[in-house]
Amino acid sequence: MKNIQRVAILALATLLASSASATQPTLDEIAARLDTLMAENARLRDRVEQLENADKKIAGRIETVSSQQAKVAAGSRNVVHTDHSYAYEMLDPTTNINSKQKLLLEKRATGEIAANSIYLSSAVTAITDYQTSNTTDKFGWLMRHPTANNQRTKEVSEAVIHSAQLGITATRGDWTTAYFEFLYDPEQSFGAGTITNLNRNQIQLRRGYVLFGNLNESPFHLALGKMETPFGLTDTVNPFTASTVWHAFGGLAYAINGGYSAHGWDVSLMGVQGGAQFRSHNTPVDGSNVPSKLNNFVIDVRRTTTLDGGGSLMLGASYTRGSAYVQSFPVTHFSSGAEPNGAYDLYAKYQKGPLTLMAEFAKTVDVWPGTFNPTIPQFAASKVTSFDLGGKFRTRWFSSDVDLSVDFSRFISGPDGSPWERQDQLVFGVATFITPSTKLFGEFIHTKGFAPLNFISGNPATPGVTVSEAGASSNIFVMGVNAAF
Repeated sequence: MKNIQRVAILALATLLASSASATQPTLDEIAARLDTLMAENARLRDRVEQLENADKKIAGRIETVSSQQAKVAAGSRNVVHTDHSYAYEMLDPTTNINSKQKLLLEKRATGEIAANSIYLSSAVTAITDYQTSNTTDKFGWLMRHPTANNQRTKEVSEAVIHSAQLGITATRGDWTTAYFEFLYDPEQSFGAGTITNLNRNQIQLRRGYVLFGNLNESPFHLALGKMETPFGLTDTVNPFTASTVWHAFGGLAYAINGGYSAHGWDVSLMGVQGGAQFRSHNTPVDGSNVPSKLNNFVIDVRRTTTLDGGGSLMLGASYTRGSAYVQSFPVTHFSSGAEPNGAYDLYAKYQKGPLTLMAEFAKTVDVWPGTFNPTIPQFAASKVTSFDLGGKFRTRWFSSDVDLSVDFSRFISGPDGSPWERQDQLVFGVATFITPSTKLFGEFIHTKGFAPLNFISGNPATPGVTVSEAGASSNIFVMGVNAAF
């Protein structure tokens, strides 16, 4: 093809040359110039091909990177999850309080919580309340610390965040699950000062443990870390306010917990760190409150039976070697005692359709030494007792499910007639879910008696006097929302 083109060009050039003047280029010169142009054209074509190949390589690399990024993004979406219903159940402070590990294992067994995944959960409880008392600075509602540092005069009100939680569940394979939960709770924090003091506006790791178990393969499971102790039921039918049984005996500790769950039976045997724990457990170590020995334990046995005609009945019993009630006079939080003081708990829960009934009774084995005040010697030391009776019924108002509840619980810490004899709590509640994980609630609470644990029977600085007062009473109206995400 190139030769034909060259012959045609030469023929044309010959014709032009025959009529051109003698000064025009010769045929050889024209041929040389054509050769030069064709060579340059060939070089340009090679350069264009090189650039096109380079563009294709770059485009290929971009496509590879984009594909890898898409795979990473898809993998992240497959690994990290949110589940609002699961978040509500795990973070709900009114139900399954000390059996969240079994709840988690059940979710894994049904596939609701997948293997090799991370679940992010969060919840916020905000409330507004109005409280009155017949005694200056003495309000018996235990959902915030009942001291003059928090409530003044005979009438108080507030609009606050009661608590906020962040939970993370991580699964690895079919047997291993890690869980930890952060809590912000200025109203019930043991930090110093008021609810606006920075010492009470801290975030703590409330729970954290590694759980080994697979209910599809074995009824046995094991948890190690910081968790609620399986002492009693301590749940409540109230939409918000905890029972006095939970306040008195609901435990939180460093521990190792072995469990068995099958055929309607649930058995827990927990080894609890000694010394003064976070809540409701204190077994002296070398006469101190230092948690330096695994010398406490809790055992709980419960049986859930399906009844004829529907419904279920749970019966349970618990025992701990060391309750919190070990201190001698004067009583202060987390101080040590001479000997451990055991406690036992009996409880029942009945459910059928929209009806739930609960009953619980807990008591220490020995007297609480610190309830004897030598400057008020007419009142002997007393055992600590608490019980709870409650019921909840689900109905429908304005095309929405509504829970109506009533609950009575009592904390007894002194003999008849003593200023620290008891503290009663009666709660009427109403609640509805505007989404499966968003609860609106209202409560009316009446308390009788004022018996805070710190210096319950008196303070040596004021002999013959105690902050406790059997005749103190208060009324509380509270509305709020508990939303989990």
